[in-house]
Amino acid sequence: MSNQGNKVHDSLASQCLSCYLKALCLPPDLTPEQFDSIIPILDAPIRLDKRDHLVQQGVAFRYLFAVRTGSLKQVTADTNSDTLLTAVYLPGDLIGFDAIGPGHYPGSIVALELSSVCRLPFERLDELGTRMPILRRHLQRNISRTMQEERLRLHQLLSRTAEARLAYFLMSLSECFRRRGYSSRHFRLAMSRSDIGSYLGLTHETVGRTLATFQAQQLLDVKARDYHLLDMAGLERLASSTGRRQKRA
Repeated sequence: MSNQGNKVHDSLASQCLSCYLKALCLPPDLTPEQFDSIIPILDAPIRLDKRDHLVQQGVAFRYLFAVRTGSLKQVTADTNSDTLLTAVYLPGDLIGFDAIGPGHYPGSIVALELSSVCRLPFERLDELGTRMPILRRHLQRNISRTMQEERLRLHQLLSRTAEARLAYFLMSLSECFRRRGYSSRHFRLAMSRSDIGSYLGLTHETVGRTLATFQAQQLLDVKARDYHLLDMAGLERLASSTGRRQKRA
């Protein structure tokens, strides 16, 4: 390897080793030799400004992406040209599992704020997995967890009240931030009310009214994009409630 190649390798290795989220996207118990075999397939982190596209819907699948900083959303356009926010990605999340089967990205991935992601070429990652079972098992666990979380989200949102949907969403975020070493009670969410509504199947007016109700009940405090969960037990009760929307006669 040339001196320049060594410098690039050392720089990427240093960035990975110093990243406190590395255990979420790479197996935590890799040997130094295994870690060194992964580094050559990585590129330097990609920087995205707010509203920048990481990938466009329908583009051929080639990469998984690990979110290093910031947050991103997946926006999917249906056959009627309506758009839905179908996924939210936070630091430590892997993007692209839903593109492996169809061979293309099912939605456009857009930065919600200043963000950075690491690009993982899937074919080379899959190749490494055949020689490194620990890596393959880690990817399989990530795929399984993603599927389980998606099914749970759909079950929790189906026919539930706006209060239950929003409480479930907030508690899910709380758990995500906790797993990443952030505060589970106080976090910044770069999503707009419209984005939250699209994700939960609600109007942005309903999201605004429900947040106002939660604040009046002292369940949380919201200032712009800054969320402070005041009553975790109360939100958890709402999130796990089985109450459904009343159907009109």
